[in-house]
Amino acid sequence: MSTLREIYTSEIVPALQKEFGYKTTYAVPKLEKIVVNISVADPQEPRQRSQVIDNIVEQFRQITGQQPQITKARKSIAGFKLRQGDPLGVMVTLRGKRMWEFLEKLISIALPRVKDFRGVSAKAFDGQGNYSLGIEEQIIFPEINYDQIESVRGLQAVIVTTAKTNKESFSLLQKLGLPFEKEE
Repeated sequence: MSTLREIYTSEIVPALQKEFGYKTTYAVPKLEKIVVNISVADPQEPRQRSQVIDNIVEQFRQITGQQPQITKARKSIAGFKLRQGDPLGVMVTLRGKRMWEFLEKLISIALPRVKDFRGVSAKAFDGQGNYSLGIEEQIIFPEINYDQIESVRGLQAVIVTTAKTNKESFSLLQKLGLPFEKEE
């Protein structure tokens, strides 16, 4: 079991239950899943794009510990040199043990490696208690070998919770250790 998950069950659940007045521990917000994705936005030849996608798939496998899914174009768009079925990006949905391991790695190893890091935005909630986080460089993860990537790419992570409000979700993620930026 992940140490972050143990902290959640032993310390964070009672603290949230007291803070928001939940009657049972089942009403306390919890993490459902983390969806991580990266897109290949450069207009390249389809053959080059598929090579880049293969490279990104390998990077995602190293970062998340799970086989990612390749996202494909639904429509052809001539202006973008895009055909239906062309690979556009890579995504992975993490649940359970892998979700907790990824979040722990993100909070304790990856985010502190960001240059001039002042915290993540406290305004990236969607109103239903989910949080979106954009990471500018995939090289902040220790598994990525800088010499084996063709270019530095950004990725997005969406942390989906069972919280009903942004305030509940913010409190949950703050107690889990997500470093939010200080308001001035």
